[in-house]
Amino acid sequence: MERTFLALGALNALVSVACGAFGAHGLRARVTPRLLEVWETAARYQMYHALALFAVAWLASRGAPAASAGWAFTLGIVLFSGSLYAMTLTGVTRLGAVTPLGGVSFLVGWALVARLAWQR
Repeated sequence: MERTFLALGALNALVSVACGAFGAHGLRARVTPRLLEVWETAARYQMYHALALFAVAWLASRGAPAASAGWAFTLGIVLFSGSLYAMTLTGVTRLGAVTPLGGVSFLVGWALVARLAWQR
């Protein structure tokens, strides 16, 4: 499992950096300042949780059953950051209704990591 989450963390960090650069250089003249802010939030949270996936890989390498936390973070990235990226690119604000589900997935992931810490 650690290789899976290490790879997912690296890929999400890569995408986050690419999206951050695209937002700063490619979107600035194309979207409103508010939507650019939304894009930046998506990239920032994607990076935070890419780093969380590295932590999950480390925990898994030490024998901790951390897969559930890793999948919760991955789902959170897709739902939270993905919905914000899509909303910015399409202008369809209804996509924002998906964003809180991603936030809940992030919270679940962090709760699972905390539980692992207390159980060890």
